[in-house]
Amino acid sequence: MCQKITLSRKGAAHISYCAQCKFIYIWHNNLMLIFSLPQFKSFKKYTESPNFNEDFYSFPDGENRLILRTPNSDICFSFTEDEWTNFYAAMEEAEYMQGVYQLIY
Repeated sequence: MCQKITLSRKGAAHISYCAQCKFIYIWHNNLMLIFSLPQFKSFKKYTESPNFNEDFYSFPDGENRLILRTPNSDICFSFTEDEWTNFYAAMEEAEYMQGVYQLIY
């Protein structure tokens, strides 16, 4: 069983790392994303693209949400502005903390 180390927690976003299997786990409400370290860095870099942060759409409930497209065109994730702010801040902090843990271990 993995012994996960919490790298960051912001709002509903919780990011942890397992030193045994070397995976980063992102938990957000009903989402769970699992990345290798290179995949995590690639995912984070993708979310930094200039056009990405402008992809807010009005949903039927009247709230604007950012759409995060996945490689499978049938699956997209959506975030309110506050959720996205927390999610992205958690990724920033997790990347930093993972580097710290890598130096320690």
